[in-house]
Amino acid sequence: MFKVVTPRFSQTFDRWTDALNAAKDLIPECKSLTEDIRIFLFDDLVWVYSRLHKYPQYIGAGMYDRLARLFVQEAMEEE
Repeated sequence: MFKVVTPRFSQTFDRWTDALNAAKDLIPECKSLTEDIRIFLFDDLVWVYSRLHKYPQYIGAGMYDRLARLFVQEAMEEE
C-alpha cells in the first residue's frame, strides 16, 4: 500500500505506478522550498520530491531498483 502525502493532500494507492503518477501531478503545486511530496510504502518513506533537489530522491538502499521492477511488473499486468 502506497501513500502520497503533501501538506494539503493525502491519498493511498494499491499500485506504485498510480502513486508515482499522482505525486508527479502534484509537482507544479510544490512552490515553496519547505514543501515536499512524499510517497510511503506502508510506513517507510521511499520517494521524496522538493525544490531543494533537481530530481526526486529515492530513499533506502536498493529502493530505485526495487520500485523499477515493480513498475515493469505493473506495466506487464496491464497488457
